[in-house]
Amino acid sequence: MIDVRQTILDAVPKDLLLDLEDRLRAEALKANDVVRRELSLNPKRSREAEGQIRFRLQEQGYEEVVQLHGGHLLTDGVMVGTNLKVFQPFARFVGPRIGVILGFASMPERKKIPPKNISRAAGVTLNVSLQANLFSDDKSPQPTDIFALFLTARDRERAGMIEEIAIGVIGSDYKDFLFYESLEKFLGGYGSQTQTPPADPQGGGSVVKLREARKLFVPPEKRRDKESEDGTGE
Repeated sequence: MIDVRQTILDAVPKDLLLDLEDRLRAEALKANDVVRRELSLNPKRSREAEGQIRFRLQEQGYEEVVQLHGGHLLTDGVMVGTNLKVFQPFARFVGPRIGVILGFASMPERKKIPPKNISRAAGVTLNVSLQANLFSDDKSPQPTDIFALFLTARDRERAGMIEEIAIGVIGSDYKDFLFYESLEKFLGGYGSQTQTPPADPQGGGSVVKLREARKLFVPPEKRRDKESEDGTGE
């Protein structure tokens, strides 16, 4: 049986998850601000509009951040080893033995499975190897990449805020989580230990240590604005 938690820890960089948290929280605030300032809608339509804008901003933010941390977006949206296509940004991270396809989804509320769509339904087909199987012959599914989600749930009490961010793995039947852990708890799995580097086909490579300290993620457009204000930009 695959150790799901350790598989993700081995393949997905800690700094990626931290930067995703910063970026997606910022995008949620931005969506709320846009609706509040720019749209004259009643409360119900405002919430609906904010949800749509929030997801699109977070989705784009996710796509940009994963690539900065070495994630490879699926070429032409084709799922690895299948003929299934996805229409949302899924990024592959190489592990020492098992790769992880990481996607993004918003939950209706904490610990609730995100709505099923074509992309996520295609993604969870990779997780059949994580579930109990009566068969172990050569025709049965073999361990391969697994599909995990970086999950957010909005705060229903505080506009523009995120109540929970978590890492989740949904079963291939899309009925429940095979693995679910809040981001805060999951990050504790990295500890201060050295992160296992991806497999090197040349047999070389060095051990990569996690950074002791990190700077708050600042989107590129904000950095440009700051440089202009400081007179350091062109």
